[in-house]
Amino acid sequence: MKTSNSRIVQTINLSPGHKRYKGADIEYVPRFLRQEETNVLIEALKSEVPWSQPEVRIFGRFSPSPRLSAWYGDQHAVYRYSGLTNFPFPWLPWLHELRRRIEHYTQDSFNSVLLNFYRGGSDGMGWHRDNEPELGINPVIASISLGFPRRFVMRHYKRRDMPRLEVSPENGSLLIMRGQTQGLWQHAVPKTRMSVGLRLNLTFRNVLLT
Repeated sequence: MKTSNSRIVQTINLSPGHKRYKGADIEYVPRFLRQEETNVLIEALKSEVPWSQPEVRIFGRFSPSPRLSAWYGDQHAVYRYSGLTNFPFPWLPWLHELRRRIEHYTQDSFNSVLLNFYRGGSDGMGWHRDNEPELGINPVIASISLGFPRRFVMRHYKRRDMPRLEVSPENGSLLIMRGQTQGLWQHAVPKTRMSVGLRLNLTFRNVLLT
């Protein structure tokens, strides 16, 4: 799966000093992957990944996760969130290659990836920040979206007077969150009653090894 930088167009950047979205350090690349690449990736994700629906802690209670998920990474990249301890599956060759390409573009290192499978509108993700201690201070999160576009909404963690930021990441896009974004902003993928197709999301992270 190869692509050239000529495919990367209409890149959108929000700097931390942006007046309307203070502290948000975000880059959105709509066409990071070509259409033919996304088709191959979607089929590989559907057929090769052992998806599961774990019990997660939501408002102090454990409930089935409103989406399917899987965790891949280096051997010691153990990740804890929502009451779960995730031990990584070893990298699949094509997943490792995708990591390499994202690292080349972002100039950051990632040792793990969380895969999420949204089967339809009744699947979603509530408001949260990726600010777990094992991700360190000001973590970089690089997110690949595949399949049907879904609303990705962000709001400032403390200041409700600030406007929300919303984008619907398209198939093959790359969204990068850097700097204080995880400390100052929450994000969510709202559920919807609209008829929507499947969405697959791959969020590359770097877990600090202890």
